[in-house]
Amino acid sequence: MSTEKNRYSDAELEEFKELILSKLKEARDDYNLLIGSLSHTDDHGTDDTGRTFNMMEDGSETLSREEVAQLAARQEKFIQNLQAALIRIENKTYGICRVNGTLIPKERLRLVPHATMSIAAKNAQR
Repeated sequence: MSTEKNRYSDAELEEFKELILSKLKEARDDYNLLIGSLSHTDDHGTDDTGRTFNMMEDGSETLSREEVAQLAARQEKFIQNLQAALIRIENKTYGICRVNGTLIPKERLRLVPHATMSIAAKNAQR
C-alpha cells in the first residue's frame, strides 16, 4: 500500500485558508486604493487647483491612469484566483496539481497560494 498523500489534511488546509484570507484582505485593500486613485476619490478636491494647462502633464497623467488601471485589473484577477483557491480548500482539492494530480509542495503554496500547478508542470507548459 502506498503511503504517498493524495491531498493535504484538514489541518493543513486550514493553515492555507488562513494564509489566503490574509492575502485576500491585503489584495482587496490594495485594489480599493487603486480604484480610489482612478476615480479621484482620494484627491480631496485639490486636483485642479493651481494648475496651468500643459499637454505634457496631461499626457503623463493619462499614461499614469492607464498604468493604475492595469494594476487594478491585475489585482482583481489575483483576488479572483485567491477566491478560487478558497473554493478548492472547501472542496478539499487545494494543493493538487491540475496537470498531473500530484501534491504541490507546501513551500510553493506558501509563496503562491493560488497555484494550481506544480513547478514541473508549469515548466513543461512553456
